[in-house]
Amino acid sequence: MFNTQNLTPKQLSALTAVVIAAFVAAGILIMTYSLKYGLGSFLLVFAGSYFLIQYTLEKFINRKIKLIYKFIYQTKATRKEEVYFKYILPKKTIDEVGEDVERWGNRQTEEIELLRKNEAFRKEFLQNLSHEFKTPIFAIQGYVDTLLNGAMEDTKVSKRFLENTERNVERLVNLLNDLDEISRLESGEQLLLKQNFVIQDLIREVFESLSITMQDKNLRTGIKKGCEYPIMVFADKEKIRMVLLNLVENASKYGKQNGSITASVYNTDGKHVLVEITDDGIGIEEEHLQRIFERFYRTDSARSRDKGGTGLGLAICKHIIEAHGQAIHARSTPDVGTSIGFTLESKKD
Repeated sequence: MFNTQNLTPKQLSALTAVVIAAFVAAGILIMTYSLKYGLGSFLLVFAGSYFLIQYTLEKFINRKIKLIYKFIYQTKATRKEEVYFKYILPKKTIDEVGEDVERWGNRQTEEIELLRKNEAFRKEFLQNLSHEFKTPIFAIQGYVDTLLNGAMEDTKVSKRFLENTERNVERLVNLLNDLDEISRLESGEQLLLKQNFVIQDLIREVFESLSITMQDKNLRTGIKKGCEYPIMVFADKEKIRMVLLNLVENASKYGKQNGSITASVYNTDGKHVLVEITDDGIGIEEEHLQRIFERFYRTDSARSRDKGGTGLGLAICKHIIEAHGQAIHARSTPDVGTSIGFTLESKKD
């Protein structure tokens, strides 16, 4: 059967004109019995019908196409765009318009999916933020109420409650400071004071500053064999110190008893340096690995709030490294350990 679904406007105009001309020519042939008149009328009616139908059809289609493009772009056209719509756009074929609409549809689908993900992330973030604030606030409220209701008379109890209150206030202050730090990094208000420095020296300083906190687990720290040769990087030294402090603190929290924390430094391509902090602790499940740099994200009971911290450390690390125009990544296997690495620029002359 003859298929008219894929006909172009010109082909459709020609087909319609042939049908009209055939009916008219047949009528004239019947009335005049003259083949000459019949053929002449066929050609004349075909030519007139074809151009009239094509002109009308293109006008109608182009008007609809312009309307489609207005919906696609959803913005007020500039003078240049109006010229485009008036003189250039009608030259597009139906197939080309179809491709444009399909691309627009795909973009809309991607944007809707992104908005859904962002909305889910926003809800989760607000829930986590609310929980992080409520926990210390309710604790403080409980201690204060107990003290006001008579516990102040007992010196030992009141002292213990005030110490607990102080710890919760400190947790709130740390939480606000970390949120403020992320806010400044995101807005670009936090300027980077880049300089050349030896990254191994900074790692040793961080290990030394946290050595007391690692004594309970008897953790060993050091730089991997073969990575001791001094390598200079170009970065904000204090910001990178903050990154290393967060990574080493995490490694000590989730490291095993009598375990180790090792730093590795590699000159990758002459332009970048890779720094990795590795522990042999509990590790992270693969399903959680991609989300550990999100704010307040916690994986399981082994990495729960009883380990301390605000839940913003890795998020701050990510923002600092990205502010340097570099990347941070994590590798981990449960019960084997975790490696978190980031890149920095090599020394600038």
